[in-house]
Amino acid sequence: MNTDNTENQWELPKQFNLSRSRIMYIENKSGGLEGDARIGRVYFSKTGKTLYYNGSKFQSLKGNGFKANYYDVDTYDEYWISGPKKNQSDRLYGGNLGVEIDEEIKEEYHQIIKG
Repeated sequence: MNTDNTENQWELPKQFNLSRSRIMYIENKSGGLEGDARIGRVYFSKTGKTLYYNGSKFQSLKGNGFKANYYDVDTYDEYWISGPKKNQSDRLYGGNLGVEIDEEIKEEYHQIIKG
């Protein structure tokens, strides 16, 4: 995930429909089974095949990933991106240790998990 303000960051396409977004769990799998993880707002392209989050652009691995379902088109790092679980056990082997929640979605996220 691109967390700095570099010139290579992807911007949301101009034809982008901002209503096509969802709070999701995003975990970097490039370093092994557990990596940096966040919960944040992911935006979808018009077709829904491309995801945008925090300056990064993701495309599906179409079932070809190992414990990952998307890759960053700039870095080729693999990620697991999915809806957050109500029991907050989003990591592959359970739990939510070290999972950061983006400040701007905290309230909405807590409403989702309270169901």
